[in-house]
Amino acid sequence: MTDPLPELSTEQSDPRYSQIDRLPTEQIARLMNQADAAVPAAVAVAIPAVSGAIDAISARMREGGRLFYVGAGTSGRLAVLDASECPPTFGTDPSLVQGVIAGGPDALTRSVEGAEDDAEAGAAAMKDLEVGPLDSVVGVSASGRAPFVLGALAEAAERGALTVGLSCNDGAPLSAAAEHAIEVVVGPEVVTGSTRLKAGTAQKLVLNMISTITMVRLGRTYGNKMIEMSAMNSKLAGRALRMVVDITGADRDTAARALDAAGGQAKIAVLMIRHGLDADGARALLESHGERLSDALSG
Repeated sequence: MTDPLPELSTEQSDPRYSQIDRLPTEQIARLMNQADAAVPAAVAVAIPAVSGAIDAISARMREGGRLFYVGAGTSGRLAVLDASECPPTFGTDPSLVQGVIAGGPDALTRSVEGAEDDAEAGAAAMKDLEVGPLDSVVGVSASGRAPFVLGALAEAAERGALTVGLSCNDGAPLSAAAEHAIEVVVGPEVVTGSTRLKAGTAQKLVLNMISTITMVRLGRTYGNKMIEMSAMNSKLAGRALRMVVDITGADRDTAARALDAAGGQAKIAVLMIRHGLDADGARALLESHGERLSDALSG
C-alpha cells in the first residue's frame, strides 16, 4: 500500500514529541498546551479568507439560502456539532444550518471505515439535500483531500451553490475546488497524524466564526446577546429573562409576564415593553423591520 499523504504538514512527525511515551504526565500536558497555543495565531493568518467566506455566505442566506458543512471523521463530527448548536443558540430552523458527515449518523459515535474515500457518496448527499444556487457548502477536511468532501463540493458547485474549503494544509485540493479557500496551517501534531488535536481545534475555531458571525450579520443577535435563542430549559429561560430586563430596564415580574405573553420570544417581549404593544403588534413591528430588533426599537 502506498501512502498518499506523506508530504502533508499535518502528517509530519515533530521531533519535539518523539519521546512523549517516556515523559511524566505533567510534562506531556505542558507540551500539548504549548502546541495548542499556536493554533489561534494560525487562525489569525486565515481571518481575511474566513471573513470573505462569511460575507458571501451571509449574502446568500439573506436571500433564503441554507448553510451546509460537509466533513469526514473528526472534521465531520465538528461540522455536525457546530450546525446542531445553531437552533438553540440562534433560534434557527434545523434545516437552515446542517452538518453532513461521511458514513451518516452512525459515524458520529464510531468510525465508519472507507466512508471518507467515497466521492460519489459526497455528491449523492448534495443531491439528496437538493442543494441549490442560494445555498452555501463548506467542505471541512484537515488534509484537504478527503474524497467524500471533494465529491460533495464538486456536486455543490455544479448545482450553483457557493463553495468554501476549510483545510489545514497549504495548496490543498479542497482549496482548488472551492470558491473560497481557507487554509489554517497548524503543522505537525503532538501524536503524528492525529488531526483531532491542533487541526481539529483550528477547524472548531473557524466553524465557530462562520456560524456565529453569519448569524450576527443576519440580525440574530442584539449586540452580543443571543436574542433569538430558544428558551428550551430553565437555564435558557433564565437567560432570556435577564436579557429582557437588561435591554428594557423593566423589573423581573414585568419582563416575565411579557415573555410569557410572547411565547418565550425575547425579541417580542422587548418590543412589547418598550413600545407598549401586545404580542401580535410586536411581531408585526419586528417583521416590518426585517426581524432586526435594533431597527424595530429605533423605528
